[in-house]
Amino acid sequence: MIKILWADDEIDMLKPQLFFLEKKGYEVIQVTNGYDALEMLDEHRDVECIFLDESMPGITGLETLEKIRAKNKSVPIVMITKNEAEDLMEQAIGSQINDYLIKPVNPNQILMSLKRLIDNKRLVSEKTASDYQQEFRNIAMQIQGGLDREEWNELYKKIINWEMKLDQSDNESLKGILEMQKKEANSSFSKYLSQYYLEWLKAEDGPVFSHQLFKKYLFPRLSTEMPNVVVLFDNLRYDQWKILEPILNGSFRVTEENIFYSILPTATQYSRNAIFAGMMPSDIEKNYRDRWLNDNEKGGKNQHEDFFLGKQLQRLLKRDIKWEYVKIRNINDARSLQDNMHNYLNNDLTVIVYNFIDMLSHARTEMEVLKELAADEKAYRSLTRSWFLNSPIWSALQGVRDKPMKLFITTDHGTIRVNQASKVVADRETSTNLRYKVGKNMRFEAGDVLEAEDPHQFGLPKPNISSRFIFAKEDYFFLYPNNYAHYNRIYTDTFQHGGISLEEVICPFIELENK
Repeated sequence: MIKILWADDEIDMLKPQLFFLEKKGYEVIQVTNGYDALEMLDEHRDVECIFLDESMPGITGLETLEKIRAKNKSVPIVMITKNEAEDLMEQAIGSQINDYLIKPVNPNQILMSLKRLIDNKRLVSEKTASDYQQEFRNIAMQIQGGLDREEWNELYKKIINWEMKLDQSDNESLKGILEMQKKEANSSFSKYLSQYYLEWLKAEDGPVFSHQLFKKYLFPRLSTEMPNVVVLFDNLRYDQWKILEPILNGSFRVTEENIFYSILPTATQYSRNAIFAGMMPSDIEKNYRDRWLNDNEKGGKNQHEDFFLGKQLQRLLKRDIKWEYVKIRNINDARSLQDNMHNYLNNDLTVIVYNFIDMLSHARTEMEVLKELAADEKAYRSLTRSWFLNSPIWSALQGVRDKPMKLFITTDHGTIRVNQASKVVADRETSTNLRYKVGKNMRFEAGDVLEAEDPHQFGLPKPNISSRFIFAKEDYFFLYPNNYAHYNRIYTDTFQHGGISLEEVICPFIELENK
């Protein structure tokens, strides 16, 4: 039973309202002054809502309110008053009331206020649970129904939408059911992508892949009348974009949302170089051999993105533009971004690469405290939101929100929480990545991978004449037999990328303008 504290010096005149609430299942503790209200609040710490008369003898409702807030900052408080004066309402609101009612109050007003303050979360949760139970069968049928590419995109968005709705629910059972549906969807999607990937690479009507992203989505949309800013967040999944969208909506308006597919492997070295060069990795190696490093070669693998971008602009744009490439690797770079954001608007095009989310996923693997902070998908999304709200990039964007500009937000690939180890036997020259490997002599569980026997068919370089790639499907990750149990404990339930999953492959490209 929900317990309410009601303080009013005319409490005897409220018998009809009190009787109404008791019939509705509420327990009402009745007091006639502020002092008794404070005493009862100490005695009944399970009170879930307080109705407070503004004009009581002894200490006023506002004074009582301040003393309650000193004790309890979270309990909902409804101020009841005969006085509609604006300054009184401002004082009450400034003292953190949650609602106010003007006397005489009728029972339905009181009930509606309680529904908003106490029952709203429960009612929303119950409605969400009921709606998902109805939707469950539809999702199950779609997963098993032989979807085409656009239908897969929409199904993934639908699953993410339900994940985020159920984030607000306490129904762990439904969350578990949805998680199983997502796992089943990833199993089907991995088979689907494995079947069509090579065909899509050669087709004109395939998905927009990493190497086509700027050509197909960015360059045709560049404004000639205002500056264009591209922010590429490394490792930004679609669900993380949906967490950021409401924040951005305060200053920017989404004008178009598109999906592109990260190439395989869904790893920064391959997908992001492909984005900036406008070429598949094998073509980058062929045309710019001195600027491409294979997995087994030492050195930074994404050190020439500005060079690649310049070459792509020369090749594909029919006009000269003033452009700049900015990479944010650390806090000093981030501070410089804030200081120079207004200057970047003097360019026709500024491309900003922001690496924080990728660092977050890696740090979560290595630091126990971050594993606790981002224990599951909901917490990982929440951590992304908290970071963005306090990030230099958001401060920089807010600083220019009143300037005419076109903003694009995108990524290079996503990431998946892995939970199934798959054994690989290989020599020392084989790459160490957990979601893909490139090497000469590999033995592996065939059902867990997509194999690229000829990397050139996949648009990938061949470090050696007999090199081949394997890409992990679903939520598998690769482990060597040595110290298998030890590394299984370390990497199970960590966020990884490089393989085939909805989360890694299906990526957002968002176009926004100032409001």
